[in-house]
Amino acid sequence: MTIEEFSQVLRQLREERGWSQEQLAERADLNRSYLGEVERGRAVPSIITVSKLASALNIQTSTLIARCEHI
Repeated sequence: MTIEEFSQVLRQLREERGWSQEQLAERADLNRSYLGEVERGRAVPSIITVSKLASALNIQTSTLIARCEHI
């Protein structure tokens, strides 16, 4: 898995829900600017951040990571 793959999957999941970056950032208790950096592949999230994002998206962390391996 690369940061580009993670970024693509994260953006896709957010857009599938019709959420803005601000909405996802709020649900995950993250800064919107930081989330934008992650979605552009300019920041590499920690496993804690990945877990927060998965929880906000209402999926398991392992599911989020697995989706990155299948693109």
